[in-house]
Amino acid sequence: MSSWILFALLSAAAAGATAILAKIGVQGVSSNLATAVRTAIVLVFAWGIVVARGEVAGLRELKGRTLVFLLLSGIAYFILQNCIIAEQGRDSKLAASLGKDWKGKLSPVLYAIAIGLSFSLPWIAASIYVGVALMWLIPDQRVARVIQE
Repeated sequence: MSSWILFALLSAAAAGATAILAKIGVQGVSSNLATAVRTAIVLVFAWGIVVARGEVAGLRELKGRTLVFLLLSGIAYFILQNCIIAEQGRDSKLAASLGKDWKGKLSPVLYAIAIGLSFSLPWIAASIYVGVALMWLIPDQRVARVIQE
């Protein structure tokens, strides 16, 4: 079996375990809050690994094909998010906290533009990537506002 198939199966199992553990272990806590905390932990852990291994400079070396697949991964996440909203309903706290989700809709568009520019104007593409990352680092009060209501 190819290693990528093994990792795909392990990823699917991990995604399933994530959903099951969240349902079983996080009772009495808003699912939105639990998701936000889990996402923050993953973000800190993932960037910690990148920094610890000295791989931050690799951002400049990302190729177009890699960026396309990262974009597709982001689109898959967007589809997942919409499936969760469809299951929970448009009146759910998650749907209310996302609102119009301009960041979520603008990011793939900017990434697609940057991927196109990466072949001819890589410095502009890199600037767009950094801009999108910074856009997501700015605290988003949507979830906190809905939780407080």
